[in-house]
Amino acid sequence: MPIYKYIVIEDDGSEGEIFEVEQSIKSKPITRHPESGKRVKRVFDAPNINIEYTAGKEKSLSDVGRIKKAGFRILEKDKISGKYFEK
Repeated sequence: MPIYKYIVIEDDGSEGEIFEVEQSIKSKPITRHPESGKRVKRVFDAPNINIEYTAGKEKSLSDVGRIKKAGFRILEKDKISGKYFEK
């Protein structure tokens, strides 16, 4: 379910606390704060969609061949001795 941001409208008309509510996309926006009962309005914000780091990209970036080609060494820790050795 989507998470919506709301801002409390204080009695003097100023903006107050910002809070988030998880609700169905089909439900109507809330008009009152769930705890204090003060008036609220929905804040429209840019969605947080992270397409730069996907599982496939992470897998390709952590490829051993690619890492070594970039000039890095890969070390693994020996479970018995606790020493590191090059992979």
